[in-house]
Amino acid sequence: MITVLTGAGISTESGIPDYRGAAGLWRADPDYQKLVTIDYYLADPDIRRRSWEFRRASPAWSAEPNPAHLALAASQQTGEVDRLITQNVDGLHQKAGSGEVLELHGNMFGVVCVGCAARSTLREALDRIDAGEADPACLECGGILKTTTVMFGEALDHDIVTEAVRAARQSEVFVAVGTSLQVQPAASLAAMAAGAGARLVIVNADPTPYDDLAAEVIRDPIGVAVPRLLAELTT
Repeated sequence: MITVLTGAGISTESGIPDYRGAAGLWRADPDYQKLVTIDYYLADPDIRRRSWEFRRASPAWSAEPNPAHLALAASQQTGEVDRLITQNVDGLHQKAGSGEVLELHGNMFGVVCVGCAARSTLREALDRIDAGEADPACLECGGILKTTTVMFGEALDHDIVTEAVRAARQSEVFVAVGTSLQVQPAASLAAMAAGAGARLVIVNADPTPYDDLAAEVIRDPIGVAVPRLLAELTT
């Protein structure tokens, strides 16, 4: 049973920058973090306006899956990869053809009201902004809208986390791809899997806190490494 956890690094080859890498968003402009931090977002209409524009400008709108996304989707479809867990919000796994994806941090293309939980789409919110609403409010209750990403300071979905933990503990092979393994609780999944006896494989350009637990650490480019690794694991 193979479980895969993916992070921002898997999407950089699709043109989506990561957060903490050498060219990451936090290094380019540390103020970006306020746009995805719930306390700042709720307290400041200007932060909300900037956050909407940040989402509008995301390269995820036009990004295409790269060979790593496609290889994972193919392995899911054949049943060789049992569970796919991601920290990403870009929807590229689904675009590649993956079925069920456990999105730990949500998805950027949905919108939810923090007051009444009414849902719509990011496209609808941006259309309202284009029509003149700088900070569109919920049409049901007038509350604050946000994308269905999990912002810093918000709790992850309990059911999704529970299922991710179950998958990690039941896996025979746990592959962490393109993740710094610094953000909890996602990072702890690698340790849970290794602790339960899984073979841990880490595919990441930079060292992670869990490299010492890994049976194999791969530094090659992800678009090359993941298809090759999956071929090796499933033959």
